Amino acid sequence: MKPEEYLRLERATEFKSEYINGEIYAMAGVSREHSLIVTNLGAALHSRLRGRPCETHLTDLRVSVPDTRLYTYPDALVICGDPVFVDDIFDTVTNPIAIFEVLSPSTEGYDRGAKFAHYRRLITLRYYVLISQGEALVECYERQDSGGWLLQEFRGLDATLLLPTLELALPLADLYERISFPVLADEALSHEEYSSQDWIEKQCFPSQ
Repeated sequence: MKPEEYLRLERATEFKSEYINGEIYAMAGVSREHSLIVTNLGAALHSRLRGRPCETHLTDLRVSVPDTRLYTYPDALVICGDPVFVDDIFDTVTNPIAIFEVLSPSTEGYDRGAKFAHYRRLITLRYYVLISQGEALVECYERQDSGGWLLQEFRGLDATLLLPTLELALPLADLYERISFPVLADEALSHEEYSSQDWIEKQCFPSQ
């Protein structure tokens, strides 16, 4: 299928699909955690970019990578300056400076691999940010002046995601607001051992 035909069909339906080099792939639904993280991210980006020549979009604005014939819907993106559209319908852009994807079990491999390879062909893209659902972890790829990409990890609710070119600092506590993480087995065991030892000490040394 040609890109023009995909866009015509996509604009006529209420369901979103991704287009990769002539093939169309239906997009699956998301979890509550995924939706919350995207909402939190959008609120954080919007509040910090207010009054600046940048804009934030979530899930519904389509991105085109002309070099690889990809049309997709990032979880969030930032555009600075005037948006560049593929046509006069104004719903598909080609010039994001930052793209954010919330990782899901079914799409994590694609987001890390082939999809990132597509995104790297966008000459305006400076940041590619992957946000985990299973733990407080954000991975940020930043394009270097040499053309390579530098990976930085931001881990834990006390950490802050830094995007220097955009002068943005996004606390992970804000991105993960109302998100609960499962207790890992070794953490649960450590807590149980501590609780048992604490109880023994209280029984044997009540005055301490």
